[in-house]
Amino acid sequence: MNIRENQSLKKLNTFGIDASARFFSEFSSVEELKQLLSDPAFSNTPKLILGGGSNLLFTTDFKGLVLKNNLKGIELVNEDARFYYVKAAAGEVWHTFVMYCIAHNYAGLENLSLIPGNVGASPMQNIGAYGVEIKDSFFELEALKIADQTIHIFNNTDCKFGYRESVFKRELKNQFVITSVTFKLHKKPILNTTYGAIEKELEAMGAKEVNIQNISQAVINIRSSKLPNPAEIGNAGSFFKNPEISRTIFEQLKNEFPAIVGYDLENGNVKLAAGWLIEQCGWKGKTFGDAGVHKLQALVLVNYANAKGNEIYDLSQKIMDSVKERFGVELEREVNIIY
Repeated sequence: MNIRENQSLKKLNTFGIDASARFFSEFSSVEELKQLLSDPAFSNTPKLILGGGSNLLFTTDFKGLVLKNNLKGIELVNEDARFYYVKAAAGEVWHTFVMYCIAHNYAGLENLSLIPGNVGASPMQNIGAYGVEIKDSFFELEALKIADQTIHIFNNTDCKFGYRESVFKRELKNQFVITSVTFKLHKKPILNTTYGAIEKELEAMGAKEVNIQNISQAVINIRSSKLPNPAEIGNAGSFFKNPEISRTIFEQLKNEFPAIVGYDLENGNVKLAAGWLIEQCGWKGKTFGDAGVHKLQALVLVNYANAKGNEIYDLSQKIMDSVKERFGVELEREVNIIY
């Protein structure tokens, strides 16, 4: 095992924060992972499993052991009359996996094209975009329990999926390492084009038919037009969740702010557009040194060059405070904060 000390993590997180790990190693097999986790030299050392680094913010150096997940592999493990069951190793790049599925006509993930990160993080966050979430196509995952290096299988119910939530962000946080995820993908596509600007983009593309390939390209075009490329400007995508409020409170807000953006939920509540709330508070396009709010999307906080993690965090807190003061609405960070 190659254990490195004081390893820079700047190129391993999409925010481009110049943090370092006291100890660092990589694993390309489950056996290598087991060896690293069972090493007595690190038995009492805090550990962080690092995938694509796309949904976290380092506010300081990590004083423990960072383990980079390099598990690779995609395979069709089963199929029935309606579904393909496709298993992907946790270290696979998410967008690469989506493109693989589209190339093989495995339907269900096309609306999730171009989301940064790795496959292993997708169920942790229950990632979603354009009317689709991971839970819609998730079948099961395999995960290694850190405490005793045993393999466990979690089905959809076990994962307790919520809005950008799962059991791995709550009661089982930091207890398991996801090693693979299996998806149940449609043989006959159920196309979803009603969310956002997909239909408008398909029309602009001159698409002669609606299929998973064209929907994927439309999503890629939309995301590329309004979200900064982490390779060019450090960011972690949407920094905040869209808050959920009761219908009663929404009607009260609508009386005061007629243009407020809200979406009806099945439970009777309303989901607000956090980006709209933030923009109304005057944050869109603001810069504070190298930290800022993106000029095209107020949900995205950015590192223009050499911002420190705590500067991004402090900016997020000011945004949350201002939204709370003006609208009485509590924003919640979607990005995982590493203290």
